[in-house]
Amino acid sequence: MRNSLAMQPRHEPDIRILIDKDVWDGLAAAVREAGYDCVSVSEAGHKGLSDEDLLAWATAEQRAIITHNAQDFAPLAEVCFFQGVKHYGIIIARQFDKGTLLRRTLALLDGLVAKSLANTLRFV
Repeated sequence: MRNSLAMQPRHEPDIRILIDKDVWDGLAAAVREAGYDCVSVSEAGHKGLSDEDLLAWATAEQRAIITHNAQDFAPLAEVCFFQGVKHYGIIIARQFDKGTLLRRTLALLDGLVAKSLANTLRFV
């Protein structure tokens, strides 16, 4: 029989995630299985959006975005910072094997609350 502490969620349920089109689509399902509200760009039907429009959509949906695209999203985070544009977080992930990507993503998310992720650039 599991004790009541083991049954408590390891994270804040208010963290919502969008997985960019350049990241393994299966990550969205795996992160959902861990208890997060997570959707991939392809599940949301937004594969054709520009990076700026994708971040705007994620923000409207109160979602942080996980991407491999550091080249575009790091400068976009900088523009948001200097222009005072709010977002729910940008997480740039290195190109890991699927298991490592999932473990590192969950390790980051499990240590955060949505408020601390908002308007930040993180790396996994």
